Amino acid sequence: MKGDYQDLVDEISALLGAPATLENRDFRLIAFGAHDSDDDLAMDPVRTRSILTRQSTADVRSWFEAFGIARATGPVRIPAAPDAGVFRGRICLPVRYRGIVQGYVWLLDQEPGKPGPGPAALDAAMEVAQRIGVLLAEEAKAGADLSREFLAVLTAGRGWQQDMAVAALRAALGPGGDGLHAAVCVTPWPGEAPASVPGAAAVCVVPRRGGGEPGGATGPGAGTRVGPGPEAAGEPALAVLLRLRSTDALAPALAAAARLLPRAAEATGTGGKGAAATATGGKGTGGKGAAAKATGGSAGATAVTTATATATARGVTAGVADPVRGLADLPAAWEQAVAAARAAAAQPRFGPVAQWSAIGPYRMLATLAADPVDDPAARTLLAPAHRELARTAEVFLDCAGQAGRAAAALGIHRQTLYYRLARVEQLTGLDLDEGEDRLLLHMALKAARLT
Repeated sequence: MKGDYQDLVDEISALLGAPATLENRDFRLIAFGAHDSDDDLAMDPVRTRSILTRQSTADVRSWFEAFGIARATGPVRIPAAPDAGVFRGRICLPVRYRGIVQGYVWLLDQEPGKPGPGPAALDAAMEVAQRIGVLLAEEAKAGADLSREFLAVLTAGRGWQQDMAVAALRAALGPGGDGLHAAVCVTPWPGEAPASVPGAAAVCVVPRRGGGEPGGATGPGAGTRVGPGPEAAGEPALAVLLRLRSTDALAPALAAAARLLPRAAEATGTGGKGAAATATGGKGTGGKGAAAKATGGSAGATAVTTATATATARGVTAGVADPVRGLADLPAAWEQAVAAARAAAAQPRFGPVAQWSAIGPYRMLATLAADPVDDPAARTLLAPAHRELARTAEVFLDCAGQAGRAAAALGIHRQTLYYRLARVEQLTGLDLDEGEDRLLLHMALKAARLT
């Protein structure tokens, strides 16, 4: 399919005598024509960045969309804007199928005073753009039509049933099924799956399990939402199978997950606790750093942060699994994506989009804590009346038992810390000087966030 796009882009470049680039409607680069010029203005920052990072920032997208390209049915000329990094004007050819925009072909316009492509050449180029639109629409439709096969893989039992489901999805995907993919989980996701997700091989909605109702509990951290994952409390989830170009290219998957969050939040329509600032994340891969990488800079990161703030406040999170080649490991990848989404709900520092490889101990805990934790030692400590003691114990254990670090993190005197830890030992019957007792309590406190 990529070869088809490249051939058509090269055809447009030949018709108009200028290098062309093809982007989907989300401004992600699909193909670009060869560029052979000594003119520095021909490779302005916007074009260079689009080719090197395979995407445009939110600011660039807003700039070009302001010229009505999403509504246009013919070529649109856009003037140069050096302040925006656009040193040369552009000609935009909207790529449509049955009236719906599927993407855009971009060409550098001629310098002022020089003749540009004539009407006949532009008409011929638009005919090629229509052929591109058919391909893009068919690709999106193929992903939507595979929802049944994709869902079967994610919900089939182990053994021969799962093997048959994987074989059916592989046959439906054709040669593309043997490529690299990443599984993405967005939860909760009420309603139907979106008609298309750019770059997706398949999309489906995984229904709630066991009839459980969405809900939350109060975790060990004061003010922390403890969100049930789709496997734990029956939340419906959107599953996306995204195509990847390499094992190191997870940025598109992270960006796709971030773009889906506001749609999930809008569908839920249920307010929630939590500050919008938590959408910026922290040290985790799914936080602000991941947003910046996924969108290509501070401007893109700001746009993603703004777009996901409402989603975070409403408890919508997403998880991205490690890349897999082929489909045999897809069920395991889906479990990773679910675990990452649950970790994102449990720990705001992971950000609203968490990558499985970056959630640390939650990789194991998300699998173990499918049911509410009810360990006798931690039961009393996890009661709402002892929330501050539970938080103190968790921070102390997070700091590897270093009293000075823990007291500083909690903003309390060291003697206050010692008093609280003594109360924790009284309530739990555990000895915090013993490694196994520490491990038990630490696991119980972390697992409580997931349930």
